[in-house]
Amino acid sequence: MIVIENLYKRFGKLEVLKGINMQFNAGEVVSLIGPNGSGKTTLIKAILGLIKPDKGVITVNGATVNGSPAYRASIGYMPQIGRYPDNMKVGQLLTMIREIRNTSNQDTQLEEEFNMDLLCEKPLGTLSGGTKQKVNAALAFLFNPPVLILDEPTAGLDPLATEILKAKIAQEKKKNKLIIVTSHVLSDLQELTTHVAYMQEGRLIFKKDLPTLQRETGEEKLGLAIAQIMRQQKNTQG
Repeated sequence: MIVIENLYKRFGKLEVLKGINMQFNAGEVVSLIGPNGSGKTTLIKAILGLIKPDKGVITVNGATVNGSPAYRASIGYMPQIGRYPDNMKVGQLLTMIREIRNTSNQDTQLEEEFNMDLLCEKPLGTLSGGTKQKVNAALAFLFNPPVLILDEPTAGLDPLATEILKAKIAQEKKKNKLIIVTSHVLSDLQELTTHVAYMQEGRLIFKKDLPTLQRETGEEKLGLAIAQIMRQQKNTQG
């Protein structure tokens, strides 16, 4: 569904992406993992067309990212931090996005389970970080997209909201959707992940299915497996 070929991106003297080649397929739940500064966020922004790579090609369902923006209709994006006008009310935001998208193919499950009807009159600037995350999640899933990109989706969520969101991701996984998740809370990803893509210093170190990673590291827990990989990478560089 998403093919990335020979992708490079530099900000001034800093080379952030260094020849990324990767493919994401329908039915995969990919944990995109790496240390801070590894290039994960830049890669996601390139897929979304929010930044233009210096070199390389990204295609989403055969559509080139640098071409028409129409491909974005197939992607639901949940940012780590959503930026909205402080005085805009939650209900106004939901209405505006619905009018922009203008489609009846809507999935309001998270909107209902997070009780958004009780938030409609609240200005977005007054919401806590966790409540803003609920709004971000509801918007990401709202138009039933075949591709979901979730950046630190459980950050700031209370335990109940976290379980609601994890259950929703598991539900969408069964529909053969492509789901890309970045998170530092690896315990949240264990039961959902089918593949792990590990980045470091702007390079893709590997993309492997979870059973292969577990077998190669001898660790069942995703967090322990990744910690072992990080130690190995550090020793190799040292």
